[in-house]
Amino acid sequence: MNVSDSFATAPVSYRTVTIDGLKVAYREAGSKDKPTLLLLHGVPSSSRMYDALMRRLGRRFHLVAPDYPGFGNSDAPAPDDFVYTFEHLAEIVAKFTDALGLDRYVLFMQDYGAPVGMRLAVRRPAAVLGTIFQNGNVYDEGLGAVWEKRKAFWSDRDAHEAEVRRVHLLVETTRARHIGSDPDVEAYDPDLWMDEYAFLNRPGEAAIQSELIYDYQNNLSSYPSWQAWLKQHQLPTLVVWGKHDLAFIVAGAEAFKGDLPDAKVVVLDAGHFAMDTRLDDVVSLTDDFMQAHVF
Repeated sequence: MNVSDSFATAPVSYRTVTIDGLKVAYREAGSKDKPTLLLLHGVPSSSRMYDALMRRLGRRFHLVAPDYPGFGNSDAPAPDDFVYTFEHLAEIVAKFTDALGLDRYVLFMQDYGAPVGMRLAVRRPAAVLGTIFQNGNVYDEGLGAVWEKRKAFWSDRDAHEAEVRRVHLLVETTRARHIGSDPDVEAYDPDLWMDEYAFLNRPGEAAIQSELIYDYQNNLSSYPSWQAWLKQHQLPTLVVWGKHDLAFIVAGAEAFKGDLPDAKVVVLDAGHFAMDTRLDDVVSLTDDFMQAHVF
């Protein structure tokens, strides 16, 4: 039997809530009386990346996935009107959980979701029942070669910003983020990156993305404190990693075992967004994790 046959499809609702005067869009599936998964997206995606997962698990759990300000269907004020840092995004997500009455949840973090989610965890450790990292890096070992170019940007923003923006907005870059080194390119739906390419090139988006790329250096400096938090709390943890990711390499997945010896680490034949091609695996792994540790 195909894995999908064992999961009845649940409806997903598309809602908004106002946080600090900003419209924050979010997806929600499942009953609020069931264990909650708070799904934090990566870049340049949005809560849309979780839509299929939410439909497959919404009969079993309560799933909530917000769009950060500047992403998806949330408001995207200019950097002059909103400070685009990961600290500020985490603050907005914290207020978002308050607005929805989410006081206990498992964090599911992909890419940018890791630095947002770890800041949330540090702020509110009692709220976090467990952690799931899907190519959400918190170790230096996980940084691929692409980060060397980012380090040059961080050290001299004026000299490198124009090129960083140009490359970040290219359709080739957006495509490569999904496929990485995966030789099975025909397994990927081109809409995955064409939709993101359109999003990245909407008016004002380049400036927003540039601010966050520049601020990402503060995530690297926070790695030791997040590692210490994980080691201290020893929460149930699932690490799911697409091995074809060029930004966050497999060593980043393996590094979790040093601080969380009981963590389950699964490396999939997938890219940066593992659900692009291995949705069944991510659904089953997430369901098994929740059944084992949250119910």
